[in-house]
Amino acid sequence: MIRLYLDEDSQDRSLLRALRARNIDAIAVQEPQTEGLIDVEQLRLATKQRRVLYSHNIGDFYQLHTEFIASGEKHSRIALLAQNYSVGEQVRAILEFISNKTAEEMESQLEFLSKYLRS
Repeated sequence: MIRLYLDEDSQDRSLLRALRARNIDAIAVQEPQTEGLIDVEQLRLATKQRRVLYSHNIGDFYQLHTEFIASGEKHSRIALLAQNYSVGEQVRAILEFISNKTAEEMESQLEFLSKYLRS
């Protein structure tokens, strides 16, 4: 089962409540009190907890993913979606993503969730 870690860019309380209402195991950076950590530290923390890091910060996390792959360092997973989607659209994309992927399939992978919103 995929578990989520919402970074600072995506830690909307409404999103977190909506995911939890659908029994999705999700935490946001304010819960483990890791706000303010740089992106690479957030990714390593998500990896340590075996969670998919969910973010709107597409440019930075795409670059981090590329750097991790080039160096041979593994990360648990990254799921990205642009910030211009409503909470409902984000939930729909995340639910589709979770129903189509396993945690094992996602190791050191990066997934753009916008593809799950296409009709």
